[in-house]
Amino acid sequence: MAERTETESRKLLGRLRDTLAEAGAGQERLDRITHLIADSMGTEVCSIYLFRDADTLELCATEGLQAGAVHETRLRLGEGLVGRVARSGQVINTANAPAEKGFRFMPETGEERYSSFLGVPVQRLGETLGVLVVQSLAARRFSDDEVYALEVVAMVLAEMSELGAFTGEGAALAAPHQHPVSFRGSVGQEGTAEGHVWLHDPRVVVTNPVADDPEAEIARLRAAIDELRGTLDGLIAGVSTGTTSDKEQIEVLESYRMFANSRGWMRRMEEDIAAGLSAEAAVEKEQSAARARLAQVPDPYLRDRLHDLDDLSNRLLRILTGQGRDTGATLPPNPVLVARNIGPGELLDYGRQLRGIVLEEGSVGSHAAIVARALAIPLIIHAKRITTEALNGDPIFLDGDQGIVHLRPEESVASAFRDKIAMQADAQERYADLRDKPAKALSGEVIRLDMNAGLMADLPSLIGSGAEGVGLFRTELQFLIRSHMPKRGDLVSIYSRVMDSAQGRRVVFRTLDIGSDKVLPYLKPQDEPNPAMGWRAIRVGLDKPGVLRMQLQALIRAANGRPLTVMFPFVAQFDEFRAARDHLLRVMEREDRLGRALPEKLEIGAMLETPSLAFAPRAFFELADFISIGGNDLKQFFFAADRENERVRRRYDTLNVSFLNFVGQIVQRCAETGTPLSFCGEDAGRPVEALCIAAMGLRTLSMRPASIGPVKHLICRSDLNDLRAAIEAAGAAGEQSVRGAVMEWLGRQR
Repeated sequence: MAERTETESRKLLGRLRDTLAEAGAGQERLDRITHLIADSMGTEVCSIYLFRDADTLELCATEGLQAGAVHETRLRLGEGLVGRVARSGQVINTANAPAEKGFRFMPETGEERYSSFLGVPVQRLGETLGVLVVQSLAARRFSDDEVYALEVVAMVLAEMSELGAFTGEGAALAAPHQHPVSFRGSVGQEGTAEGHVWLHDPRVVVTNPVADDPEAEIARLRAAIDELRGTLDGLIAGVSTGTTSDKEQIEVLESYRMFANSRGWMRRMEEDIAAGLSAEAAVEKEQSAARARLAQVPDPYLRDRLHDLDDLSNRLLRILTGQGRDTGATLPPNPVLVARNIGPGELLDYGRQLRGIVLEEGSVGSHAAIVARALAIPLIIHAKRITTEALNGDPIFLDGDQGIVHLRPEESVASAFRDKIAMQADAQERYADLRDKPAKALSGEVIRLDMNAGLMADLPSLIGSGAEGVGLFRTELQFLIRSHMPKRGDLVSIYSRVMDSAQGRRVVFRTLDIGSDKVLPYLKPQDEPNPAMGWRAIRVGLDKPGVLRMQLQALIRAANGRPLTVMFPFVAQFDEFRAARDHLLRVMEREDRLGRALPEKLEIGAMLETPSLAFAPRAFFELADFISIGGNDLKQFFFAADRENERVRRRYDTLNVSFLNFVGQIVQRCAETGTPLSFCGEDAGRPVEALCIAAMGLRTLSMRPASIGPVKHLICRSDLNDLRAAIEAAGAAGEQSVRGAVMEWLGRQR
């Protein structure tokens, strides 16, 4: 870039900084800025459009267009050239605006005289806040230098908007981080919570976007880069020489170091500084550009690389500003964790002190969701943009039953929410009276209620919840929270403590269930188009017999003569179960030869999660000591509806006649061979669904501990034979779902 342009850019930014420093309301500042930009760039028009809501842009200031159009002219996202810039995050530069595809003529603005158009997004960290436009009478394309200068100005405007420099009347000029906001996400773990925001990765706010001394800023940037490189070199050396040496970890860190040494990245930031930005503003400008590219990249490998660059930028910003992590801040009262995403190890570090978790990303089967369920912490995922809106300490309410987050809620919303929490607390107290009583229906059936677990921290709930045992212990959590394969001795110790804590109650240990979205960081990830139906669970175990054998040895040694129950996950056909069972029996024989104590009783079962297994030969049902229906996976494969896909997963009801009939067929097949059958999954912990599953013949349900009281309460008030008749009548009447009939039936029971 020519020195002349760099000097002019610095002059423009200097004048912009002086203008922003002048006293005045937000509207006055915007008006002065549009005049300044038009004057500096020699254009007749400069306009600033800002979002008033997620889908609507509003003309907030202009130099050259009709003054009466300000706050009156609005465009939908994608409408006109301005809307196209906002939607795509890309520059539009044309000499003949009316001839451009999508051009929209707005007569109230008086812009019909202007031919040339240059629009750039006002972005901050990939989030588009609005559009900055210049127009001129002369038909010409703006030069690359002019485009760059306007992008730099737009970046400064975004930073100043974040700092509240343009607050004023109307939604588009509302003060940032002050008004109530609601977010609708997806349910990762049910429950409700009230607390205060704790940002896992606090946003760095650039308070000095413009700098006068480019040489000093470049020196600051280079010093920060050197510190960053030194940190990465130290991490790589530690992994290479420590006990956690792992090729995959080193590859990740090496890719970080490659970016940290990128000459192109450094050159672009130095050019931004030469144009008048501070070191941290230059880093953030490149980070915003990377995030904009990230949103357009479908290739998962390239997305991972851009994520790496994003993380490096965050590290560099923390070095330059001293903001973010490790600043000595302490958790607020009743902390609710807010993050883009989080790993299981980091989440476990917070532990049960969290009241809730809100993520912008994640999935219902992700590591974070698994840990949140284990800790019984409400979790909402896919809450888009919450990390850019929330500040540490903000009041926040989570409705994990509906997937709704209320940030800085109005008092009426807060009051209603507190009433709901109080009602739930009162109900839990009532359920406590049922803790030591059996779940006996009015028709005489006794339903066994077990709990799901995956961490030692879950086990105290075994006694307090009234659960009769652990119907599912997820052994993968001990693998997911580590950066390396756990040692057999460590697993023996963990499994032994689980059995000790169970105090003789039955614990069903599910062998390693990884794959799909539960990927071990130290196993090479598989590039699969549909991982939920790919290399996962027992398929991994049978293909990596050493890992399966090690886990089975650990379970046998942990039992140390006590009864042992082992369940193999995601069995799709008889041969897989038979092969896994043979592995366990061979390990038993070897342990016997070594003189180790064998379990006094061994149960070997399978999790029925694929429709195919329900049609397995009779010999499978005769060989299995027990079968557990894995409701979450079985339902998604039965309906061909990915439970990670929000567009389809809610379309299909557990109380669909077809699904309940299918469950009834599984019950019948198990009854023919006398094979014990249970149901495990989210629906087992939902009282209405659990009641219907019991009415279809299931006599054992396994759920999260907090659900045992509500489920037991409803079962004890219900006649399962009468309910089964109502379900069959609804099906005979041609109903697709029996939910309406069941709710009507429940209404008559009160």
